[in-house]
Amino acid sequence: MTLATKPLSNRIAVVFDFDDTLVPDTVDSLLNSLGISALQFRRERIQPLIDKGWDKILARFYALIEESQQQNNKITQEYLARFGQELAPIDGVPSMFDRLHQSAYELNPKVEVEFYLITCGMVEIARHNCIAPKFKAMWGCEFHYGKDGGIEFLKKIVTHTEKTRYLFQIAKGINHNKDDGQMFVYRDVPQKELHVPLTQVIYVGDGASDIPCFSLLNQERGVAIGVYKDSTPQEWGQELSITQSQQVVNLATADYSENSELMQSLKLAVESICKQISLHQLSVGE
Repeated sequence: MTLATKPLSNRIAVVFDFDDTLVPDTVDSLLNSLGISALQFRRERIQPLIDKGWDKILARFYALIEESQQQNNKITQEYLARFGQELAPIDGVPSMFDRLHQSAYELNPKVEVEFYLITCGMVEIARHNCIAPKFKAMWGCEFHYGKDGGIEFLKKIVTHTEKTRYLFQIAKGINHNKDDGQMFVYRDVPQKELHVPLTQVIYVGDGASDIPCFSLLNQERGVAIGVYKDSTPQEWGQELSITQSQQVVNLATADYSENSELMQSLKLAVESICKQISLHQLSVGE
């Protein structure tokens, strides 16, 4: 490699949000499993806390813990594990991973496609879902459980802005540290030692929690893709107050079936990065 060429990495990282991106909203679905109206719960239990200045993520989980305790600590680690196993992903998600692997392989057999998940929601649900084995790593909020097994407090929280910390951790290599990246991500790592440059990261998300990641990848020339479910593309941008620096390269409905717009967008993103990698390999004689 000469000094004139960019550092070479044969990896592509595809990073997903979880709720409303790969599966239906987990809080709403969990409330429904408890026989509770999710809409009413959000209006009467969560929103009043937010109106009093609570952080939205903390308000949501405080209300959920309070409800579990009122139901004799019904939400246990076992309950969440079983719920995660039974939660059905959005159409096409289970086969999406192999499709993207295949797209990359057909263009460049040397390219590795890695999948990661970063959520402000309950990562313990994701870890028990049928798609969990597809991911190299998952990060999200986690509960502390009381002596009776019920959820008692949050022991780990991932905020909207903290999501970007995990993008840096992916770029620098998740196996190079023992502290879950809390200090490692702030260290300088030479470009040639990066596990995967942010230019070779694809991020897929559906809402406000993903805006910091959209912004970072726009800045670093990675790929940001937005998905929506119930709104129209115009409403999605207006609801989130998307600015120019936070825009996505494409916005598609949350449908991962083979011929869907979202699946085509993901394939094109993977193929585009594969061609860039092939060009770099050519320049260094690989």
